[in-house]
Parts: sequence; C-alpha cells; structure tokens
Amino acid sequence: MLFIQILPGQYQPAHNDDVIAEATHIYNQYLDRGTSLSSPIEAGKYIKLKLIAYEYEVFMVLFLDNQHRIISCDELFRGTINAANVYPREVVKAALLHNAAAVILAHNHPSGISEASQADISITEKLKSALDLVDITVLDHLVCGSDVYSLKEHGYL
Repeated sequence: MLFIQILPGQYQPAHNDDVIAEATHIYNQYLDRGTSLSSPIEAGKYIKLKLIAYEYEVFMVLFLDNQHRIISCDELFRGTINAANVYPREVVKAALLHNAAAVILAHNHPSGISEASQADISITEKLKSALDLVDITVLDHLVCGSDVYSLKEHGYL
C-alpha cells in the first residue's frame, strides 16, 4: 500500500487516482518537449497512460516537429461515455499554433474496447484531409481501451 503525506509527519493511504496522477506526472517528465517518438508502440504507451483514468471519451493530439519530437500533447475535446465531438477546424488551428509538422491523433474508449469504430475511421479521414491542406502529416490515430489500436497498423492511414 502506498501512502501520501498530508502534513509533516502525517500520512494516509493513497487512493488509486492519486497513484495514477503521480505516475502520469513522473512519466510526463520523461516524455517532455523534444522527446522523439519512433514507433506506434512507443506513442501508444505514452497516450494510454494519459488516457487510462478517464471515464469519458477524451480526444488528444500529439503535436510533433519534423523529426517527430514532441512539441506538445493537448486534450482538445471531451465527450461522454461513448462519444466525443471532434472538429477538424480546431485540430488544424491547434496544429498551426504549435507549428507542427506531424500529429498523432488519439482517444480513449472507456468501455475498454480498443478496436476502432466506423466513426473513428471517418473522423480520421476528415482530419487527414484537413491537415493535408496545410502540409501536416497524420502519422497515426490511436484508440486506447484495454489495449492500443493503431489505425495505421490496420491499414486505415
């Protein structure tokens, strides 16, 4: 059992959410700006840790430079337990703001089902088309459930 300090010399048992939040904070220190992501597996581990605690859908974008180093990882949209509205205009705006050369799209499925839905495939195509217009490459779209599903590895990109 892990404990957290509440006052000097006073500790209480840590809740799972506290442990996950602290682990995420520590992990994020290792994958800060400038870290290069070389594979979908590596990106998937990073994204899954960020998304695992949410009980509702969250759509995130990893903004990368031309060497595929992290510029930023931003949560752009929040939804309900089974859907999140994603607006291509806002994704393009954020990518241009970060001066990104490439992006990795990601969202979670709180149900634990990792497989991409038809809606996931459709929004990926729309985002790819919108980002192509401004010369920003979509490297992958990761769906995080109990595992991480890569749309690129399954032939959708």
